[in-house]
Amino acid sequence: MAIADYLLVLVVAVCAYTDLKSKKIYNAVLFPAAAIGLVSSFYSGGLAGGFNGIKGMVLGIALLLVPFILGGMGAGDVKLLGVVGAFKGPDFVWSAFLYAAIIGGFISIAIMMRSKGFWARLKAAIYTLLSFFGFMPRINYLDTIYTSSAQTFPYGVAIAAGTALAFFLR
Repeated sequence: MAIADYLLVLVVAVCAYTDLKSKKIYNAVLFPAAAIGLVSSFYSGGLAGGFNGIKGMVLGIALLLVPFILGGMGAGDVKLLGVVGAFKGPDFVWSAFLYAAIIGGFISIAIMMRSKGFWARLKAAIYTLLSFFGFMPRINYLDTIYTSSAQTFPYGVAIAAGTALAFFLR
């Protein structure tokens, strides 16, 4: 592992910790990390490496932009995945994103199972999917999910775990 990889691991670990502790991922960590990631991409790979870092950062941000706009996650999560892309490029950030999504899904299911109304939420999600694909009349069953007390979790933890998994499985 290069020094930049160790720095990325440190940044992701710090962000996961602050997300767990205060449900915030701080710009004071993310902006310098993004700059360092881009500079290290340019330094290690020349112009092509630098553009690879830029593409990775843009892809990382783009992958989580829609969930952010829909209110499913915070801006810090989006920027954190962008930082991962700035350090490692688009191929790595895609892998980290997929692993984070899978890990985040398992965390969400575990949280839902511990809360009240798990079966009602699961039923509403299934009915909504069936309705969306035309297997039953269109009815918005998701209102039952949104009106209940929704629990959230710090997605920075899933991003950190997905990034770690991408490191180990590459």
